[in-house]
Amino acid sequence: MTKLLPTPSQTVGPYLSIGLPWPDGPHVVPEGTPGGFWIRGIVRDGNGDPVPDAMIETWQADPEGGFRHPDDPRGAANGEFRGFGRCPTETDGTYGIFTVLPGVVPGEGGTTQARHIDVSVFARGLLNRVVTRIYFEDQDNTGDPVLATVPEERRGTLIAAKTEDGYRFDVRLQGDGETVFFRV
Repeated sequence: MTKLLPTPSQTVGPYLSIGLPWPDGPHVVPEGTPGGFWIRGIVRDGNGDPVPDAMIETWQADPEGGFRHPDDPRGAANGEFRGFGRCPTETDGTYGIFTVLPGVVPGEGGTTQARHIDVSVFARGLLNRVVTRIYFEDQDNTGDPVLATVPEERRGTLIAAKTEDGYRFDVRLQGDGETVFFRV
């Protein structure tokens, strides 16, 4: 009798666009929503090369700071606000999420968290997703308890730069300029 060995573990990619479709794709809100904008960027690997088969997921509060989730008693004020976006990267590693500016949300101990978007990145070579946040360069990020845990010299990897049609937020999976990722 032959003894079977366990199958080696697999990474989360590169078949994400096949196995994880999302009907609304990159639209957290419908296009044409007042205050709507694009967050665009590129996902790069440790060598600085674009990752053509990654998946970006976002989760955020609505402009009033409510989440579209049953555990949030404040709820989302806008019925068309989804709170969630998902898109694969293109062959050049670029992605885009259409959204609105999230509101300030409560933190622990009566603090508040600055406007931010939670981001999960799935890609080949990763056994688990990596999780980061997007903060906005033109918003007040001082006093955010999560951002305060990040060494000052690395905080820039979490700050989206203002652009003509929204913001730019690049993700570097490792190496020089690696994006800060959080243990969740």
